[in-house]
Amino acid sequence: MSSLWADCLNHLQSKVSSTDYSTWLRPLQASFSDGELTLYAQNQFVEKWVKDNFLSEIIDLARFLSKNETLIVTTRVGIRPNEKRAEATQNAQQDSTTSTFKTGINPGQHFDNFVQGRSNQLAKAVAQQVVNELGQSHCNPLSLYANTGLGKTHLLHAIGNALLKKMPNLRILYIHSERFYRDILKAINTNSQEADKLKKFYRSLDVLMIDDIQFLADKPKVQEEFLHLLNALFDQGKQVILTSNVYPKNIEGIDPLIKSRLSCGISSTIEPPELETRVAILRKKAEERGVELLEDVAYLIGQKLRTHVRELEGALNSVIAWQTVTHRPITIDMAREVLRDRFAAYEQLITIENIQRIVADHYNIKLADIKSKSRTRTIARPRQIAMALAKELTNHSLPEIGREFGGRDHTTVMHACKTIAELRDTDTSIQEDYTLLTRKLSS
Repeated sequence: MSSLWADCLNHLQSKVSSTDYSTWLRPLQASFSDGELTLYAQNQFVEKWVKDNFLSEIIDLARFLSKNETLIVTTRVGIRPNEKRAEATQNAQQDSTTSTFKTGINPGQHFDNFVQGRSNQLAKAVAQQVVNELGQSHCNPLSLYANTGLGKTHLLHAIGNALLKKMPNLRILYIHSERFYRDILKAINTNSQEADKLKKFYRSLDVLMIDDIQFLADKPKVQEEFLHLLNALFDQGKQVILTSNVYPKNIEGIDPLIKSRLSCGISSTIEPPELETRVAILRKKAEERGVELLEDVAYLIGQKLRTHVRELEGALNSVIAWQTVTHRPITIDMAREVLRDRFAAYEQLITIENIQRIVADHYNIKLADIKSKSRTRTIARPRQIAMALAKELTNHSLPEIGREFGGRDHTTVMHACKTIAELRDTDTSIQEDYTLLTRKLSS
């Protein structure tokens, strides 16, 4: 077995259910040659299932573990060949994937299959605005920031696909910041001719999309080249689109001049999806797989798992896999049985006590203040925010939440939730605090 695949399995075992791991992943054979990891399935059904449900996560993991952002992962039916045979077929495989890797854009991610809700509607709107007003100074650069698994990368690919549909000859590149970092560093450390060649390539782009720019933090040489590149592209009216895990100005270790440049355009965050959006995402993903997911089952999963889309997809994968193996219909009881461990782990992660502690730390007040009878604004507002977070992120009832906040009744919790919801629409500081606290609790 490839040592890279063995490392991948070790990580995947802790990320997926035991059923998924033993049924679909552990039986796979693997070979690794010349920057390509090939996975071999025992039959076409297993190969298609792995490709449809796990391949994107495997690619991300393999690239991270190998520190090779250009690593290719493919799936095949059959038994692992010897290394010589694998090498002999490399060129044919390369031909079939060349078009995908020219731009780096995933052809399967569009605006049409991006499920919109309150948590992401602004981000989707500004992404579509960039498509319609490409290169205009008021939307250049576009910065999308959110925790992992909330859809910012999907929006990058959706922008790329929409632009290519309108202008097929547009020079677009999607690249992860780790790959960008290695490209620049390699050019700097080789010779001036190589560096000039790379600069010319990047400056010839019409659209540059870099994912997760926080990885450029504390890398001054690469940041210097990045700043020169930004200036060159902006001067030519070329579009730059970036993502990060926090608001760009808050990324530690990034040159202030870069932060200043990024603040000139437009930015938008993506929050964890609300219940209605989580349900819509689950049903949309199931529909794409040709599976009927009843609304009550989707609500169960959506109520239990509240942080990010990948978590929902993982739960859905487990339920569908179990249905395939057992030939049982997907019911609430079946979902509870299959996802029991996943639900329990989530409930241990986000508790009312954790919410109270993190909110108290954020506002520099004592934990006892959160539970006290004090009505001082500096205490009462954080308490209301903590109550609203407890309602959104836990499965506790309003009376249960009230009891944890100094024995208050459910009407107090209802009032707090309503107040914070209204303030989030009118007070940017409350909205920013709420988003930041949600990220801290969900990370």
